[in-house]
Parts: sequence; structure tokens; C-alpha cells
Amino acid sequence: MDSNFKWLLFAILISLTFSGFVLHHGVLAESVKPDEAKQLRDEVRGMFYHAFDGYMNNAFPLDELRPLSCQGEDTLGGYALTLIDSLDTLALLGDRERFTSSVEWIGKNLQFNINKTVSVFETTIRVLGGLLSAHLIASDYATGMRIPSYNNELLVLAENLARRMLPAFDTPTGIPFGSVNLMYGVDKHESKITSTAGGGTLSLEFGVLSRLTNDPVFEQVAKNAVRGLWARRSNLDLVGAHINVFTGEWTQKDAGIGTSIDSFYEYLLKAYILFGDEEYLYIFQEAYRSAMQYLHKDPWYVEVNMDSAAIVWPVFNSLQAFWPGLQVLAGDVDPAIRTHTAFFSVWKRYGFTPEGFNLATLSVQYGQKSYPLRPELIESTYWLYKATRDPRYLDAGRDFVASLQYGAKCPCGYCHITDVELHKQEDHMESFFLAETVKYLWLLFDLAVDSDNLVDNGPYKYIFSTEGHLLPITPQISLAREHCSYFGGYCPSNSTKLEQEVLGEDSSNDDHSNDYPYHESFPVTGLIKVSTRNKNVSFFLSDSLPRIFSSYRFDKGQYQK
Repeated sequence: MDSNFKWLLFAILISLTFSGFVLHHGVLAESVKPDEAKQLRDEVRGMFYHAFDGYMNNAFPLDELRPLSCQGEDTLGGYALTLIDSLDTLALLGDRERFTSSVEWIGKNLQFNINKTVSVFETTIRVLGGLLSAHLIASDYATGMRIPSYNNELLVLAENLARRMLPAFDTPTGIPFGSVNLMYGVDKHESKITSTAGGGTLSLEFGVLSRLTNDPVFEQVAKNAVRGLWARRSNLDLVGAHINVFTGEWTQKDAGIGTSIDSFYEYLLKAYILFGDEEYLYIFQEAYRSAMQYLHKDPWYVEVNMDSAAIVWPVFNSLQAFWPGLQVLAGDVDPAIRTHTAFFSVWKRYGFTPEGFNLATLSVQYGQKSYPLRPELIESTYWLYKATRDPRYLDAGRDFVASLQYGAKCPCGYCHITDVELHKQEDHMESFFLAETVKYLWLLFDLAVDSDNLVDNGPYKYIFSTEGHLLPITPQISLAREHCSYFGGYCPSNSTKLEQEVLGEDSSNDDHSNDYPYHESFPVTGLIKVSTRNKNVSFFLSDSLPRIFSSYRFDKGQYQK
């Protein structure tokens, strides 16, 4: 029997099994109505402040809270990580007093001239992203949260931090080391192995910083890292999980959409939407198509060998749960709905999603029983509700709140769950609980009530970073009229023509059809599309950006500057 057919039957069996579990063992509650949605939104606000106040009263200025013992711990760099990660959530909730006092404290007290070796990836998405998002909110009257006394202190800090991470990019491949010392640079004994996500999830934060400081170096190094990874993809257009940043050799060839790779895909699409750089779009189209061809076992996703596509791990891991939300952004809503249903069935079964769920044994993967308060499934739920307004996603949100309130709430915050079967708590709370988990929950219910918030009813369209930080699509950041020429961004000939038309230039005599070497491939369809069936689908594409869907691809590694 054909292996793909076996997997199709297997996927159907799993879906039926979980559907039966929910129908026969779960209590089908009445759907969430507007009044209950408002109550749930207020409850989520209370969840945020229970955890935020617990951190400020018991852990600040250490990095993170230990919510069972009501103590603090330094986990990343020792610079009030949870406060930085929480800044834009405070602004989103309209808490002007605490947003202002937090920004002012950070501006006066934070410094990065410290002898600490930190993760380039985590520092970028949590600290650099948190500073940039808060800067953009605090410095802009249009957000309604401008701080009169603010004088770009967070932007100065962000630039200082990013410059301290630049030595990590000094590699033959352009792919950065995984860690860097903020005072001394890269240690000579630093590992040369990094993850694909670690090297390919820097473009949003570094790109925004370049646009705000008019210094191209940050955007250039982040883009070169993506190019370095993509140029080393397999003949199937798949990337592995870990790579040697000096030799460019893959040290782990497992390809998937979850652990060690997930946000590489995410930032390809979001970098195009935010910056208007078609090179990111074209890479995303190729990468997404291959993921759907080789990794997708509808409605699940597996890990395969990047060269042969042979299945190596038939496991759902919790980091895959961001994928339906990304598919909504890409306009591929139908498979997103099916996959979300499958992923949510795991939550319904245990009350949380374990780090790994084995699709062959229909049980928690050995050694992956924990739930560290991850936001990914909640994030996708928000996006699917935004796209469809289907009340089932509000019902899912209610289940998330119930699980967190009854299973994870601790004296001073919310605890990691070490075993989803036993619901045993661990004395730790990641900063992303406040940056993402409760943020997406609050947005979900606010969307059902009145959407009177900075994201859904503010002056700009926003892209969420992989840490949930708000990055606005503004002229300063998107540079819609000049994105093709900005910092060497890839610019196909028809985009150049469109740009000249926008600028009012006569391009009738120009012929750029041979400016770039293409070779044919099959057409890309279904990406970045607006669904005519779901009228409520809302995308964050700026109207001024050209929508160019190429039926071509690049020669591997042969990008044009």
C-alpha cells in the first residue's frame, strides 16, 4: 500500500478518534455569547495582572518569576526580561500609568554593557523586539499612548543591544552563532551549531531597527542569514533543524514546521508583509509549497528527512500550533481550519498541549509531557476567529482560560505544567506568558465584543513578531515606494515598473524583462489570497504594496543585490 495513502487513512482515524473522545467524554457547553465574551475578556485581563503584579512584587528586576515560591530568577541576561517583554501588552490594555512608569524605569536603569553570554535568538525576539515595539508606541501620538517625556531612550537601548550582537554574524555563511557575550563578543569556544529558527528569525526586529536608525547593517545581516540558510536547502526545498554556521553543513536533517525551524517560515511571510521585500515572499512561496507537499499529512504535520522526505518523526509538537495562524495570514484558510481542529483535540484530551504527542501511539511522547504556558495554539485560534468569526474559536478560548485558571494558576502567577496527564506544576513562568499567551487570549475575546483596541481599531495595521510584539506597518517602516531599492532588496522587473507608475515616472520605454535570471517552475497559487467565501478574512497587507505572485523561482543561492 502506498505510504501516503496509509498516512491519509491514519490521519482520518486519528481525527475520528479524537472527535469521538470530545463528543462522548467532553461536555458540550453552550457557545460563548457576547456577554460571556466580555466577562472572559475581563477575566483574561485579571490573569495578566495576577502574573504581572506577581512578577513586579516578587521578582523584579530579575528576569522571570517563580510563581509557586514567589521569588525571582535571572534566566536570560539579568535585565528585567519580563518587564521588557510585557511593555506592549500594557499599552494594548490601555494601562497608561504602568506603561509610562515601566518605560521610564527602563530608560533610566537598563544597560547592556554586561559580561553575559546570551542567546541571539531569544534576546532578539524578547528584548530587542520588546524595546522596539514599546518605542514605536511611546513615541507616537496616534497610538494614544504617547509619553510626553519620552525621548527615544528605548530606541537608543535597542540599537546598543543589537550592535553588541553583531559579532555573532561574523561567520563564513552569514548564519549567526547561537550565543554572544554582550561585552566581549563571541567566545572562541562557542558552538558552531545553531538552529534554523535561531538563524532565520531575526529579520523583523533587525529590519525595523535599520528603518528607525537609517543604518542598513542590521537589516543586511539578518537577511544574509536567511539567504545563507535558504541557499543550503535540499533539492526538495526543505531545510533541516540544525546547521554548522562555518561549514554550512546540516548537522540535523530533520525537516518540519515545529521545534528548531518553526519561526523561519513565519518570518519569511511576515518580513514581506511588513517591509514589502518580494525576495522574502518568493522564498516563502517555495518553502511553504514544499512543506505542504512533504510535511503535511492532512490534518497533521510530520518531520521528514530533508533529502529523501522519508518520515522520521510522526509527532505533533506544540510549536507546530502556530502554523494555522500563519496559514490565515497567507490566505490558505481551509487547511488551517482542519489542522487547528486536530491540534485542539489534543488540548481537549489533556487540558493542555504536551510538548510532543506521538501520532503512531496516540499518546504523549516520552520525555515531552510538559506544557510551559505556550501561546501558539491560542495565537492560531485568534487568527482563525479573526478570519471566520466562527464561534467555535471563542469556545476554544473559554477552554484555554479554564485550563489555565484551574490547572496552571499559582499563588503569584501561572506555573509551567510538567506533566499534562497529572497536571503537576513547576515553579517557573516564562516571560512570553505575558507577552503572548494572555495577549492573544485578550485579543480573541475583545474581538468578539467591540475590537476597540490598538491592534484591531488603531491607527495602523500591525504585524506580530514571533514573541507577539506589535510592529506597525507605517510608511517609515514599510517604505512602500522604495522597498525594491532599499538596502539591496530584491526587485523583479514588473515591481520596478509598478513603482515608477506610483511615483509618476514614465517607464514606457524601459525594458527590465532580462534584468534578473529566472528559470521556470510550476505556478504558485493560493498564497496571500483573499477568500471570497469567508468575507471576514482580514489581512495585514498594506494597500500600497504591490501584489506580485511569481511563477518562477531563483537559482539556489543566486540572489541579486
